[in-house]
Amino acid sequence: MAKGKKATQTKSKTITLKMAQDCVKLAMDGKRSLDLSFKEISTVPTCIQKLFEMDELNLSRNFIRKVPDFTDNFIRIQVLDLHSNYLEALPVTIGRLQSLLILNLCNNRLTSLPNELGFLVKLRTLNLGLNLLDALPASLAGLKELRHIGLSDNRFTRFPGCLSRLTNLERVNLDRNPFLTEKTDSQDSMNTERMCMVKESFLCEDCLNKFHTERRMLEDVERDEPEPKVVLT
Repeated sequence: MAKGKKATQTKSKTITLKMAQDCVKLAMDGKRSLDLSFKEISTVPTCIQKLFEMDELNLSRNFIRKVPDFTDNFIRIQVLDLHSNYLEALPVTIGRLQSLLILNLCNNRLTSLPNELGFLVKLRTLNLGLNLLDALPASLAGLKELRHIGLSDNRFTRFPGCLSRLTNLERVNLDRNPFLTEKTDSQDSMNTERMCMVKESFLCEDCLNKFHTERRMLEDVERDEPEPKVVLT
């Protein structure tokens, strides 16, 4: 569902085990996916617990407000797609999905994230765009395999510090966030250092412009200091 639209009062459809089984797809490489997108459901069907040996689970474009704890039974799952729902929070049990490579939570109503999200050590792509987030948990610094993170259209006023420790990070999308324009010198220097941890060629346009502005400010400070604390390469 598109962000900002009100939830309809349509009664949630019921998904039986047989219906869910009919939505299972087998790829050429042997991976199994369960596609329950566009099913007009407001809750995750309990019957899918019996289909836990999936590699991919697609629950996008529904009316789902809560992710049930039983989803941690999907220990093999590598792709979890929950975009375009009405999620306001995630269960701490999501941290048990240790095989996850891709997690799509775009276009929901998330205001915060559980620390347990940092336990997904194999995660490579995380999409959190179009939510209501203004901060990320420090535990996300543990996502050492993360390559791409989408944070566009949220409420961030500064670059999330936990991302500065992710040396494999290639792309950060922070488009359309209300970044603060007035900061102290220490904040400017710290944020510039953090942005240097991300490959410049993969920064979004807004972040790249912000990076160059802060870099020039830092260089002005460095001229007055014999031993600069931060070196940009």
